Amino acid sequence: MEVRGRLRGALSRWADSADQEQRDLRKEHGGAGAMTIASAPDRERVTLRGSLRAVTLMPRGGVPTLEGDLDDGTGIVTLVWLGRRHIVGIEPGRALTVTGRIGLHDGRRVLYNPRYELMP
Repeated sequence: MEVRGRLRGALSRWADSADQEQRDLRKEHGGAGAMTIASAPDRERVTLRGSLRAVTLMPRGGVPTLEGDLDDGTGIVTLVWLGRRHIVGIEPGRALTVTGRIGLHDGRRVLYNPRYELMP
């Protein structure tokens, strides 16, 4: 029983830290002309601000494709740069402002070849 209590406590602290990370992202990237990812409409031009959680190279139909998951604490959108293997500055943890149109691909919200600005 004691092991269960310690495990439950550890899971609770882990969940609290994940919630805190999302709150920090919302605080850092909210406001100033950018809408939240959760409230951004599909198929309309949007400007979003967030941090890259992951960046991967995914071939699509034999063409190299660089993908990154942008998170602002309210949701995640996948950024896709077709025909690119690497973009200087596009790395996990980097803050970005992106502009483009959100579409759906395989049930995920995707922004293809977005205009982007690296943030400090």
